[in-house]
Formats: sequence, structure tokens, C-alpha cells
Amino acid sequence: MVRISGYVVALSVAAIAALGPTPLHAQEQFQFESELLAQQRVFEAAGPGFRAIHRGPKGNYYVLTAPSSAVQIYDAAGKRVGQIPGETAVKGAALVYGESFDVDRDGNLAVSDRGANTVKVFSPNGSLVTTIPVSGPASVALLPGGEVAIASPNTPRLITVYDLAGKQVREYGDREEIADRGDVNNQVNLGSLESDETGNTYFAFDFLPEPTARKFDHVGYLTMEISLKTLEFQPAAQAARRAIARSDRGMPALHRIITALGVDPETQEVWIAIGTLLMHFDKDGRRLASFRTYMPGGARIEASTILVERDRLLIGADPQGIYQFPRPAQSSQ
Repeated sequence: MVRISGYVVALSVAAIAALGPTPLHAQEQFQFESELLAQQRVFEAAGPGFRAIHRGPKGNYYVLTAPSSAVQIYDAAGKRVGQIPGETAVKGAALVYGESFDVDRDGNLAVSDRGANTVKVFSPNGSLVTTIPVSGPASVALLPGGEVAIASPNTPRLITVYDLAGKQVREYGDREEIADRGDVNNQVNLGSLESDETGNTYFAFDFLPEPTARKFDHVGYLTMEISLKTLEFQPAAQAARRAIARSDRGMPALHRIITALGVDPETQEVWIAIGTLLMHFDKDGRRLASFRTYMPGGARIEASTILVERDRLLIGADPQGIYQFPRPAQSSQ
């Protein structure tokens, strides 16, 4: 046991063995939980159907709702300044049902179009560059060097990376096979992708009973895993596993466990939401703080996306929209 600043942290055997720069597994139980109150709603045009928000070049923000034929672009003041693809885009460029997207610092855009079973890559001017066929693309992240990482529950590995010409470059990340049925395992392996400035990718399992997120380096080696198996998460995990065990009587009604994943692209700090619970981790997977998230009026908000910026967090949910939160200072308790 390691006691840090009033928190009790239980490290697994793997973490103890790796105690140096990067513990692979961290299981933690906290004694403290704070409230985090939103300051205001932003980008009010985003509401029902909201899927994701990212910051692009020139301080602009890109917002995806579904169903919508395009990703909307707003300036920092919330004024709509464009869309990708444009209104006169070529045939096949319009989105059918966009599930997630990413934009890089140059303005290249990649959208996982679940309705078309493709990932569509657009240039900064909005023209369609590449269409990558993928069965049920769940999440996407752009990487340095002109690569796009795609997560789909229907592929042999968690993450598949393509170049911008649509050629597969590599795949990595072990799936979790916790049932005898392939369709159940596919649902368990649904997940969300994020990346940072160095090309690390982060994958959070949406439905794995024990809340789990993994960090991979640019070539696909696992460098860190956050696995939350302490008392506060055990009842929900046990209930989920019982539902999976009964799956021979039909598809289990699995509840989403991790509802949002956010990464600071510079510091590599990780933010994970489980409903209204928001947890902050450092780059090595050590849990720094826990919060309950509230809208300005006091109602709770269950995050479905987290955009981490230097001085604030933008947390969004469907149908409530996008809210600005102060970014808490790193805990020093």
C-alpha cells in the first residue's frame, strides 16, 4: 500500500514490478470526491444528437451531431464559420451517421461514419481525400505523420492504423474476450479513442465491467493501463458480469461503463467519466482527483465527451449540449 496526500492507493503486482516511470496497472481507492460545477453552456446550437467536439487550427472548434451531413465549425465566440464537407461536396462525401471524429493542427479531419461503414478523411479545405471501409467504426484519432487510428469492435485487434491513402499500416491492442458469444464480446470491445501530440493512442472500453483504459505508444506497444477494480466499482462490475453470464438467453442489456475519455495532448494527463463521476489521472495512470459534475443549475451531467484545454474542460452530453468547466488544479492534498 502506498499513501499519497490523504489518498489510499492500492497498486497491483504488475504496477509494483513496473514502478519506475510507467506503472502498467493502477487500482485505486479514494477517500475524497469534490463537486465540479459548470460555468456556462457554450456552442448552444449543439444539443440533441451531440456526439463530439474538438479544437482545430486558428482557435476554431469543430462539433459533430448525429444525424447530420457535416461537421460544423465555430469560432471561439461560438459563431458558425463553416462546415466539412461543404454544402456543394462531391457525391459520397456527406455523412450518413457520424459517430466520432478528430481534427489535427493542420485542419485535416477524419470522421467515423457508422451509417456508411466507412471512415472519411477530409483535407483542410473540406474536400474528401480518402474513404476507408470499416465495419461499424466506433471511434477515430488522427496521428502525427499522416496516419489515422480507427477503433471498431469487429476487427481482430482494438486499433487499426491507416495512412491517408487508405492503406493499412499496423494493428494492435488485445481484445477482451469475456463471453462464449462473439456478439457479446464485440459489444464489450466497443471503445473510444484519443491521441496526444507525440502519437500515443488511448483506448477506453465502453462496456467492459471493470472500468479500463489503455495507453499505447506510436508503434502500438502497451505502456500504461488504468484498471479500476476497487470496492467503489465492484457492485456494478459484478452485475454486468452476471448479465453477460445469462447472455445465452438473449443479448444482455449491457450498460455503458466509461462514458467519456479525454486526454491533455501536451501533458498526457487522462480524464475518465463514469456517468457523473469524473476522474483525473496523471500520465502514468495515478489517480489525482475525483469529481461529480453538475450543470449551472445544479442538475447532474453525465459526460459523453471531454475536451481538455489548458485552462478549462469542455464536457458534452446528449441532449444537454456542451458546458464549460474550470480545469481543476492538480491535487496536492
